[in-house]
Amino acid sequence: METVLITGGTGLVGTALTDLLLERGYKVIVLTRTPERGRNKQITYARWDVKTQTIDTAALQQADYIVHLTGANVGEKRWTDARKQEIVTSRTQSSELIVKALLSTPNKVKKVISASATGFYGQYTDHIFTESDPPAQDYLGTTTQLWEQGIAEVKSLGKKLVTFRIGIVLSRNGGALKEFYKPLRFGFATVMGSGEQYISWIHIHDLVRLFFNAIVNDKLEGTYNAVAPNPVTNKELIQAMARAAKGRSYMMAYVPAAVLKVALGEMSVEVLKSVRASANKIQQTGFQFSYPTIDKAMEQLFPKH
Repeated sequence: METVLITGGTGLVGTALTDLLLERGYKVIVLTRTPERGRNKQITYARWDVKTQTIDTAALQQADYIVHLTGANVGEKRWTDARKQEIVTSRTQSSELIVKALLSTPNKVKKVISASATGFYGQYTDHIFTESDPPAQDYLGTTTQLWEQGIAEVKSLGKKLVTFRIGIVLSRNGGALKEFYKPLRFGFATVMGSGEQYISWIHIHDLVRLFFNAIVNDKLEGTYNAVAPNPVTNKELIQAMARAAKGRSYMMAYVPAAVLKVALGEMSVEVLKSVRASANKIQQTGFQFSYPTIDKAMEQLFPKH
């Protein structure tokens, strides 16, 4: 039985990935600041603390793979200067801790699989971003670049590295979809700004399959966009969600960009940003998406009863 060590294992993606790994017979160790709160008896919980740069080395020594998901939620709070710094350091310092631990502790880790984000890319409506495109010269572009650079140090230790630039994750258990759905409970399908900005998205099921594929496919290495092959506009995404959840029982509503800027501050830039990222590179490895289109994804997430 191989062992997967997960950082950020109690979050949306980490929880779903853990379920898949347990189902496939892997041992899972979740790194957390509060292992005593772990309730799933199938999982081993081990302590680490990014701020103090400490980690349970016994847990590290058991690992065959590390999945690195840790990072403060970008959309959870308003972007004050302190929050922006927290978003950066939660990613860079956690990566630094992993690298230092692998350097100083005898281990058998074969591969590190790290999250990143399509926030790496800039804003264009007519450009389809590939993994060879340069980072955006904005806050999230700089943040994701630092994130990737930090964990890339594991390659100098002889470890394979896979980095997934993840788009908007669609899940009923949290994340962006939960926020998109809130107005729909009252019958309003709410479009952000003009609604013409592109969103690169991925169904949670396909995302955890990508991480699992990186574990089982020894040849998989490098950086990949973790996005469905058919990006859509914000309006198209909201309409697909509304159709699947409400049929025809909804009204379209628009939130002007000016209102978003007042409500969200600097974070409104990301809500209104248009990013079309290509899935071609991961598809060329043979990976097939279960939910390649937004309609298929929404029909699964909002099944008809």
